[in-house]
Amino acid sequence: MRMDYLKQKFPFNHRNLFLKLLLTIFFIGLAFRILFFHSLSPQISPVLESPFPEKVTLPEPQTSTVPEEEHVPEPPPVIEHVSEPPPVLEHVPQTEDQLSPTDSEKCDYFNGDWIPNPSGPVYTNDSCDLIESHQNCLKNGRPDRDFLYWRWAPRECDLPQFDPKRFLNLMRNKAWALIGDSISRNHVQSLVCILSKVEKPALVYHDEEYKCKRWNFPSYNLSLSVIWSPFLVEAAIFEDINGVSSSEVELHLDRLDSKWTDQYLDFDYIIISTGKWFLKSAIYYENETILGCHSCPKRNLTELGFNFAYRKALKFVMNFIVTSNHKGLIFFRTFTPDHFENGEWFSGGTCNRTAPIKEGEMEMKYLNKMLREIELEEFGKAASEASKNGVNFKLVDFASLSQLRPDGHPGPYRQFHPFEKDQNAKVQNDCLHWCLPGPIDSWNDIIMDMVVNG
Repeated sequence: MRMDYLKQKFPFNHRNLFLKLLLTIFFIGLAFRILFFHSLSPQISPVLESPFPEKVTLPEPQTSTVPEEEHVPEPPPVIEHVSEPPPVLEHVPQTEDQLSPTDSEKCDYFNGDWIPNPSGPVYTNDSCDLIESHQNCLKNGRPDRDFLYWRWAPRECDLPQFDPKRFLNLMRNKAWALIGDSISRNHVQSLVCILSKVEKPALVYHDEEYKCKRWNFPSYNLSLSVIWSPFLVEAAIFEDINGVSSSEVELHLDRLDSKWTDQYLDFDYIIISTGKWFLKSAIYYENETILGCHSCPKRNLTELGFNFAYRKALKFVMNFIVTSNHKGLIFFRTFTPDHFENGEWFSGGTCNRTAPIKEGEMEMKYLNKMLREIELEEFGKAASEASKNGVNFKLVDFASLSQLRPDGHPGPYRQFHPFEKDQNAKVQNDCLHWCLPGPIDSWNDIIMDMVVNG
């Protein structure tokens, strides 16, 4: 009777439809159950090994002799036909639209690693004829090339490669100056070589020794100057063109070098630095009175030490900067360490390494650490004062990242093919300045990112 009732109540076609509806609801519920519980289950992802080494604490330093900076007169430019770098395999320079901003307040640009860069340098000594001969390592016959294929990578942020086209567009009608010793000249050559990939600059000024220069990029009205002022304060230097001294430097610790102060307000961007020259034998003056000296045993003067003069000079320089009316951006660059091993520049020291090192693998020399400690302490004091006065004063601490590149110096290849006539020839090594192209090119990556995101 019930079946008859159902047959009457639900004819065959309707009953079939009802069963289909029940099955549809069942399968939908089953699918929902599977998806829901799968989303709650733990996800398994591959474990990626970090490409960066763990930080190693540097051992306590031992006292060592620090080399004097070499001075070589600048010869006319030389060009060698060296092939361009291989096709870009990694880290293609981004366009302005692609370039993602880096939070410069959170990024520690100076804590990182040198990582492989198969694309190689942006320029070569074939594409840039502005490299000084004693830093043109390829022209001078350096046989290895691995030192060209590394780039600096901060651990906490992405550092884009320097984009010369974007830089030139951002710097229309601006004036830059790099002020300091021959490392500043080294640095400015790197910057000019990178920018010359977009436009060749015109050299519009140079002094008699080619230590001070100014270039102009005509399409952008950008001027780029290098001002040679190794002490930043006024100094009488008694050296020949080979850097051989006939007397101690006479250093006036209460007078800034007018070579840069007279032009100071003309520049929108400044990178200022000093360092190694303060290790030279010197007599210190203040108010036209001798205060004492450093390393002058033949004179009956009080030995004050280079650290006395360095701190006093930096205080004076930084006070001038932070109390000025400068409305642009000023960088203070820390000194860069040398890598002489098995002696010093005057006693057969060499730098024959061909790859970067890891933190702690090579100890920073004691006197170098003293220089850096003074720099960081004095900048720290000046920075707070600059902030109060509205002066944009920033630190670029290249000391640590440069310490990891003992492979980046000319070594014996500061001279043209030094072993061409004698494979065992004894030649002086340059383990202070940097090959171009070379590690110094990465400095510009950091500088540009700080400018863009500052």
